[in-house]
Amino acid sequence: MMTLPKTLLQIAGAPLTPSALDRSALILIDHQLEYVTGAIPLSGIEAAVAEAAKLLDLARTHSVPVFHVVHHGRPGAAAFSPQGPYAAIMPELLPIENEKVVIKSLPNAFAGTNLHHLIQEVGRKELIIAGFATHMCVSTTTRAALDLGYRSTVVANATASRDLPLVDGKGVIPAEIVRQTALAELADRFAIIVPDTAILSSSGV
Repeated sequence: MMTLPKTLLQIAGAPLTPSALDRSALILIDHQLEYVTGAIPLSGIEAAVAEAAKLLDLARTHSVPVFHVVHHGRPGAAAFSPQGPYAAIMPELLPIENEKVVIKSLPNAFAGTNLHHLIQEVGRKELIIAGFATHMCVSTTTRAALDLGYRSTVVANATASRDLPLVDGKGVIPAEIVRQTALAELADRFAIIVPDTAILSSSGV
């Protein structure tokens, strides 16, 4: 019988429990219409948005600080133009009073923004991360969070990706393989991966 490989976190004996709500901040990344009806539709986006809405509701119920990160490209750009209709946040995930909105221009939500400072202000050392796309801004931000000293949990079903071309131009990597690969890479060293919001809710505060 083949032995399953271990992640680096397992090899190191690191704790694998998800982040507790009372120690965490929620980071929602690029939950914008560009990924629904704009230039970059994602596979499975409807289900991922529904899961993200559950996660947002859980965070609000437990007074978890929430940070909405949105991407703005150059004015008039093919995607994420600040003046275009698709840079807007999805209606299911709109911020409410006291929830901060951070505007970024790079995949890493910490790069060139005050996100790290805002999280430090609320005194949270752990992050719960969800959003779009799994292989791009979610992955890049989660990796950067480790460099900044955060412990991260990613809610897998509140993320989504898209088909990508093979680098030789002779085929396509399906969106679900892209998503699962990105999550597996993060699970190796950068984050605890949980399937859904229910896991966080059942683990208490």
